[in-house]
Amino acid sequence: MHNHSSRKQLMTQSPRKPKNFWKTTFRIFHYMSGYFWSLVCVFLLAIASTIFQIRTPKILGEATTEIFKGVLQGVARQKAGYSVTRFPINFEKIIQILTVVAILYLLAAVFSLLQQLLMTRASQQTVYKLRKDLKLKMKSLPISYYDTHDNGDILSRAINDMDNIAGTLQQSLTQLVTSFVLIVGTLGMMFSISWQLTIIALVTIPVSLLVVGIIAPQSQKAFGAQQKSLGLLNNQVEENYTGHLIVKTFNHEAAALKKFQKENDNFYHAAFKAQLLSGLLMPLMIFVNNLGYVAVAIYGGIQVAHGRLPIGDIQAFLQYTQQFSQPITQLANLTNTIQATIASAERIFEVLDETPMPHTHLDLVDQPSNQIIQMEHVQFGYQDQELLLQDYSLTVSPGEMVAIVGPTGAGKTTIINLLERFYEIQGGSIRLWGRDVRNIGREKLREHFAMVLQDTWLFTGSIYENLQYGSSKASSKQILAAAHAAHVDEFVRQLPAGYETLLNEEASNLSQGQKQLLTIARALVADPEILILDEATSSVDTRTEAKIQHAMAVLLKDRTSFVVAHRLSTIQNADKIIVMNHGMIVETGTHQQLLARQGFYAKLYNSQFLGNVGI
Repeated sequence: MHNHSSRKQLMTQSPRKPKNFWKTTFRIFHYMSGYFWSLVCVFLLAIASTIFQIRTPKILGEATTEIFKGVLQGVARQKAGYSVTRFPINFEKIIQILTVVAILYLLAAVFSLLQQLLMTRASQQTVYKLRKDLKLKMKSLPISYYDTHDNGDILSRAINDMDNIAGTLQQSLTQLVTSFVLIVGTLGMMFSISWQLTIIALVTIPVSLLVVGIIAPQSQKAFGAQQKSLGLLNNQVEENYTGHLIVKTFNHEAAALKKFQKENDNFYHAAFKAQLLSGLLMPLMIFVNNLGYVAVAIYGGIQVAHGRLPIGDIQAFLQYTQQFSQPITQLANLTNTIQATIASAERIFEVLDETPMPHTHLDLVDQPSNQIIQMEHVQFGYQDQELLLQDYSLTVSPGEMVAIVGPTGAGKTTIINLLERFYEIQGGSIRLWGRDVRNIGREKLREHFAMVLQDTWLFTGSIYENLQYGSSKASSKQILAAAHAAHVDEFVRQLPAGYETLLNEEASNLSQGQKQLLTIARALVADPEILILDEATSSVDTRTEAKIQHAMAVLLKDRTSFVVAHRLSTIQNADKIIVMNHGMIVETGTHQQLLARQGFYAKLYNSQFLGNVGI
C-alpha cells in the first residue's frame, strides 16, 4: 500500500515566491488557450455585472432625492398656509427608478452566474489537462527521479499545488477583473458626484495602506510560526499515537506528556500572536474607513444644507465610499494568492520539464540463444557516480535460480533495476533469449517479469481485484487456481465477503503473512518467465512462514528466478549466487564454490550462522 502519512506535512508548508512570474503566468494561459473566447465572455460578463453594480447606488439616490423634493415641497406649502393632506411625492417616478434598479440587480446576478459557470468549466478543463499531462509525465520519468525526490514533495505537487491552481483560476482571475473595474468605476462615479468629497474619501487610503503595511508582514510571520509549530505538534501526536505501545512499554508517558506540553504551549503562544495580529487588522481598517465615512457625511450634509448637492447623491456617495475599500483589500489578498499559485504552477512545470526516459530502440543485432538472460561486459553507475559494474558478465539458463546476497545497503536491487530497464547500462549488453533488451520496449520487456517484494504492495479494492492485477487477461479459473496454490483460498473462504472482501488503505484487515501470500498468488496469476523475489518473511508466525515457503516453492518451480536473499540458508541450492558489497558485485558462483574461496561470501555465511548476524 502507498503510505499517505507524508500528505499530513504538506498542509503546513508556507507558499514560496515564484522564480519567474511572467514566464510561468504565460505558460498557464497557454494551457487555457483553448478557452480563449470563453475567457473573453467571462471578462465581459464580469465587467458588465460590475458596471450594473456600480450604477445602482446613483440611481437609488435619485429615488431618495425625489422623495426629499416631495417632502420639501409639502413642508413649503404647509408654511404658506395651504392644507396638505399628502406630500406631493412622485411615486410613479420612484417606482420606475426602483424597477430599473431591480432589473440592474437581476442582470448583475445573471451575468455573475454565467461568468462563474464559464470560468468553472474553463478552469476545471485547464487543470484537467494539466493533471493529465502530469500523470503522463510521471509515467515516463526514470526511476532515478523517484529515488532522488521525496514522496511528500511529489504528492504536494500533484495534489496541493494542483488544487491551488484550480482555486485561483476559478475565483481569483474574475475577482481580479471585477476588483479593478469596481475601483475604476466607483472612483469615476464618486468624481461625477463631487470631486471635493472624493478627495476627502481618498485621504484615508494612505492611512489604510500604512496600517496594512505595518500589521500584515507581522501577521504573515506570526502565521508562518504558527504553521511551523502546528507541524511539530502534529508530528509529535502522530509519533506518540503510532508508537503508543512502545511509549507505554518503556514508561515514557510522563516524558511524552512533558514534551507534548512544551510543543502545545509553543503552538498556543504562536497561534495567539497570529490571531491577535490578524484580528487587529480588520477593526483598524474599519476604524480608518469610518473616519473617512464620517468626514464625507459631515461635509456632504453641509453641501446639502446649502443646496449645492441633492441628498440622494450624498446617499450614493456614502455607498461608493464603502464599496471603494472592498476591492482594494481584495486586490491586496489576491496578490499573495496569485504569487503562491504561480509558485505552485512552477513546481508542476518543473516536473513536466524533467527529461523523460529515452525511448531507445537501438536495433542491435540479435544473437538467438537458448540462454534466457545474458549479461555481457556490462558497465553501470548511478548518475554521475563512478561505475559500480565495470565489466560484468553472467549467463542464466531457463529454470535457474540466481540469488543476490550482501549486507544491508549493498545495492542488491541494482541487477533487478538493470534487468527491467529501470536504469540503462552505460556499456555492454543485457540480452533476453539473445535479443538486446534495448531492442524491446519497456512495457513489452516487463511482461516477461513478475515481482514479489518484501514490502507487500496492495491497493484499495477487493481481494479478487488485487489478484487480477497480475494479469488482466487471466480467467476466473486461473485466478482461483493461483489462490489455491498460494494458500490464499484457505483464509479468503473464511472471510464473510470472500474474494469480494475490500482491502482498506493499509490492508490492515489482513495479517502480514496473508498479504505476502496474496502477492505470491498475484505473481502466479501473471505466470511470468522470470520471477524477481524478495524472500524475506519477517514478522510472521512459523505456520504462516511454512505456507509462504511452500507457496514460493510452487512459484519458483521450473521458473527462472532472481532471489534477493536475506537468509543464506534459503539459497544454498541456488544455481548461481551474486555477492554484492558497496553497490558492486564482488563474487559470483555456487554456494560451495564461494565457500571454498574463503572470500566475502564465506565471511557473510560464517557471521550469519556462527554469530547469528542478519544481512
